[in-house]
Amino acid sequence: MPPGSATQFRYTQTPSKVLHLRNMPWECTEEELVDLCKPFGRVVNTMCNVGANRNQAFVEFADQNQAISMVSYYASSSEPAQVRGKTVYIQYSNRQEITNNKGTGDSSGNVLLVTFEGVQPNDVTIEVIHLVFSAFGFVHKIATFEKAAGFQALIQYTDAPTALEAKNSLDGRSIPKYLLPEHIGACHMRITFSAHKDLNIKFQSHRSRDYTNPYLPVNQTAIEGIVQPTVGPDGKVKEPESNVLLASIENMQYAVTVDVLHTVFSAFGAVQKIAMFEKNGGMQALIQYPAVAKQALEGHCIYDGT
Repeated sequence: MPPGSATQFRYTQTPSKVLHLRNMPWECTEEELVDLCKPFGRVVNTMCNVGANRNQAFVEFADQNQAISMVSYYASSSEPAQVRGKTVYIQYSNRQEITNNKGTGDSSGNVLLVTFEGVQPNDVTIEVIHLVFSAFGFVHKIATFEKAAGFQALIQYTDAPTALEAKNSLDGRSIPKYLLPEHIGACHMRITFSAHKDLNIKFQSHRSRDYTNPYLPVNQTAIEGIVQPTVGPDGKVKEPESNVLLASIENMQYAVTVDVLHTVFSAFGAVQKIAMFEKNGGMQALIQYPAVAKQALEGHCIYDGT
């Protein structure tokens, strides 16, 4: 393509108050898109994460002259439009307005995609994520992972209105510092809607959790610090001291969930991780503490008679 042909292509298009942006960063937020465009006029609607690679976006200005101003500026500027250091290509859209969009930057749904900024994966535990997002409704499932954008989590709610309330309340906010390690200054959250509807959680672990299925098997690498029993000088098996408890739940008369166990065991210290699983026809759970707590809980009941 000859030099300047891309610029000429923009000018030969029919102007529109809707602009089409390509080569956007993955999972670009509405705020990032608006920040790029607002110097040229009032943005009235956006559509982010469009296309197979989710790297395109549309922005609608209040007036067509504002869109023309933005296209003309970057067509003649030696500095290209950029978002997160990526060069963004701008052209007029064939559409004259953005339709079928709720103005949130993407289509709403019951699953949120959360990007945690300023932290490493181990800095924000799945328990902290559950605590923060449970304030807005029952969290069905959580899956955490690492992408180019950083440490992220998918959080599934019962329905879209609950997810929307959580997004509107938490997007751009920070996790309370008392829930984070001391070396973390701040952890900001960027939240968009995910295209997922129902997360497929195969194991309970420190990276994923299904709060609707307490019988889901536990990943053997989910809880750290498990050690094997050793034999003492007398030849008998000596149970080692450990910060991870294996709890066998007997005579279950009521439902026992991860939340119930967290409430019971938190009375004796900060619970780091919980994993429930079924073994030999019974319900068991692994509970990880920062320190040993076995003596305080041995033989205690969760409910009366349970």
